[in-house]
Amino acid sequence: MTDIVAGLHGDGRRSSHVLLGLSLSFLFLLTASAAVFAGNQKEEAMADSVRMALSRAISDPSPPIPQFAEIKERIEYLHWLGEMSDRLAKRIADRQVRLEFLRTVWYEARRAGLDPALVLGLIQVESAFRKYAVSPVGAHGYMQVMPFWTRVIGDGDRSKLFHMQTNLRFGCSILRMYLDIEKGDVFLALGRYNGSRGRAEYPNAVLASWRKWEHHP
Repeated sequence: MTDIVAGLHGDGRRSSHVLLGLSLSFLFLLTASAAVFAGNQKEEAMADSVRMALSRAISDPSPPIPQFAEIKERIEYLHWLGEMSDRLAKRIADRQVRLEFLRTVWYEARRAGLDPALVLGLIQVESAFRKYAVSPVGAHGYMQVMPFWTRVIGDGDRSKLFHMQTNLRFGCSILRMYLDIEKGDVFLALGRYNGSRGRAEYPNAVLASWRKWEHHP
């Protein structure tokens, strides 16, 4: 520290270099801390039947329009939508975008047999609700999907992972697959989703966030 202070006073060019170095170090630490939980799914060998099931799951172009057997289910959905919109307002300011996002989360989560609160919790940890987030290892979008998935079960166009429904469709389908592989063990499935199976930091973070997004009628 003494040398740094001397450099700041004794040599303008040296002081600039020191300040630049400190600034870059600080920015690196900020970036590293923000991306500590960013997705890094591993490309693994999988049975053809699993690959085909995933391919079918992400290929359905149906828009996220919910269907309800009873009016009370629709009323409950609308209550959920309003509550989640209020909670999410500070993170996604545009109301129309926010509602479209929540409708898609609900649709894709339910389609994959997942709790929408779990998906919201995962998104908060993975990308902090940033549509165009890219992790240091290249994971894309809200659910931080690794681009290799577009080659394994899609058409190879990684740019589609920045499309809202496509990203959520991939992410929910992949998490569903990991839950099936882990026989319903959410802790292990989350670790596999993040590429950190067996470590507690990521699953614990998502589980804590999941509780914050639960809906209580």
